[in-house]
Amino acid sequence: MTVRREPLRIANCSGYYGDRLSAALEMVEGGPIDVLTGDYLAELTMLLLWKARTRDPEAGYALSFLAQMREVLGTCLERGIKVVVNAGGLNPAGLARKLRELAALGGLHPDVAHVEGDDLLGRLPELQARGHDFAHLASGRPLAGSGVQALTANAYLGGWGITQALRSGADVVICGRVTDASLVVGPAAWAHGWAPDDWDALAGAVTAGHIIECGTQATGGNYSFFTEIPDPVHPGFPIAEVAADGSSVITKHPGTGGAVSVGTVTAQLLYEIGRPRYLNADVVARFDTVRLAQQGPDRVAVDRVIGEPAPDTLKVCLNHRGGYRNAATFVLTGLDLDAKADFAEATLRDATGGPAAFATYDLRREHGGACDRLTLTVKDPDPDVAGRGFFTAVAGSALAGYPGLYLEHATPRATEYGVYWPALIPAAEVTEVTVLADGTRLPVPRPPAADPAASPSPALPDLPADDAVPPEPQPPHGAVPDSSPPRTGRPEPYDPRLARTVRLPLGTLLGARSGDKGGDANVGLWARNDLTYLWLRDYLDVRRLRALLPETAALPVSRYELPNLRAVNFLVHGLLGDGVAASTSADPQAKALGERLRGCLADIPEHLVDLPRGPYAAPPEE
Repeated sequence: MTVRREPLRIANCSGYYGDRLSAALEMVEGGPIDVLTGDYLAELTMLLLWKARTRDPEAGYALSFLAQMREVLGTCLERGIKVVVNAGGLNPAGLARKLRELAALGGLHPDVAHVEGDDLLGRLPELQARGHDFAHLASGRPLAGSGVQALTANAYLGGWGITQALRSGADVVICGRVTDASLVVGPAAWAHGWAPDDWDALAGAVTAGHIIECGTQATGGNYSFFTEIPDPVHPGFPIAEVAADGSSVITKHPGTGGAVSVGTVTAQLLYEIGRPRYLNADVVARFDTVRLAQQGPDRVAVDRVIGEPAPDTLKVCLNHRGGYRNAATFVLTGLDLDAKADFAEATLRDATGGPAAFATYDLRREHGGACDRLTLTVKDPDPDVAGRGFFTAVAGSALAGYPGLYLEHATPRATEYGVYWPALIPAAEVTEVTVLADGTRLPVPRPPAADPAASPSPALPDLPADDAVPPEPQPPHGAVPDSSPPRTGRPEPYDPRLARTVRLPLGTLLGARSGDKGGDANVGLWARNDLTYLWLRDYLDVRRLRALLPETAALPVSRYELPNLRAVNFLVHGLLGDGVAASTSADPQAKALGERLRGCLADIPEHLVDLPRGPYAAPPEE
């Protein structure tokens, strides 16, 4: 086996099913790359693919991948560019077969392998009979006896099936539900000849994979300081140059839009994470050891990352039917908005029967400058109750409502929704297999078990955290006075109680990135210089977060510090209910949560406002 000495250039061309179709061509033609990857799957995507498969048993994969391959497959084969994707969804074998057919029409004959073993749906009865209860990770409720009938059940596999396919000569590797980072881990392990217990190298690849998995979110998309990017429109997709020791450089093709900076990479590192110990199927990556440095324009170096042995369980994504949902949005304008909102709420309760008439009755008010919006969302097992019945009640009250009433949205048609059920399964129960183009089936060995007598990374304990802080009996909803002592009580170069302060939005100093983790939501905030981080670390605790974001006040919140990134990460448990597909929030993926927090006013020490905070600010000193 030939081991590569120079870094492996791994490009991303998709962050989700529906991303920019032209990205594959842009990455292949825009400059030299060695591997083209694409991430097409999310928890919601698996449900969408299930619906597609109910209409066509041969479906169940990401059709957009085939459209991309029509444009680039020939060039990839000519240049030796490997293609590794999770576009197989619920039917990786079907997509591999379809790609071979498509290639043959163009006179091409790629070696297409696929990875399977993630689909546990047909094995659920057997696994449950052997004592695996698939308990919901948030509620602890076992699947058996819940009344839930799973529609999909997929374990998150690692990267070794991909590595095995590439070592066997595959040009294209199609996966189903592997972890997003596995699309980078697998090719890197293949190119550099890593062993399954090269924990630090694997952790570095997981980190690089997490950075590029969401496409242009690493190159300026969804970025707090987007006004500083000279050309934010049509950003280039990211590339990870992964070295033999697992360190990497994040970059993009020259001449493309967007930017790659310590800020854009930090933002993506904070996306959809919880604890600093980032669990992946092949390794536990210590995100609290990640260090970034601006190496040059659009080049960010990611230093070596500490890795720990792989967990002995794999996460399982199950989806089941939830029922039917509908919504109506009322616009409130002019004077007396609070009174109008109260009037509308009373009218709707009278017209619809209120919460007792539906399985779920959720009324939310959004403030929007010149006008507010009041949205009533209902759910019910009966499509007629949530559909025509709800709409008729809402429409029948329209002329009896508050002055200026008009509906921004209302429909008589309820839509079916699914519910995400996260669980764990012992990794030993999952049989991962690499299937080569000729049908040969190669079992994929699991990473070696951790030595129970050894303490992983004894010099790197988890950093202190306010983990799962329960809500207060009477949570505050007003501003928190700055006279309260710092959370840690540690002395700093300034004392927030004595420094002159100015009332400004948090986003004046801090960047943020937020997202969904099942029914939970994370929001990470980072500073761009050391002094501001010290203030962030001691100022923004769980109590202040609840005061600034009242919807979090009644929920448990975990808080974690990542000083190497100058960041603090919050995980708000249960904010999104049963996950994106079932959430009644107007922002079901919590994409805007971080920006809302940045817009909240805080008493900021005056001398921090004028500190250098450009996009290429240096990382913390050793």
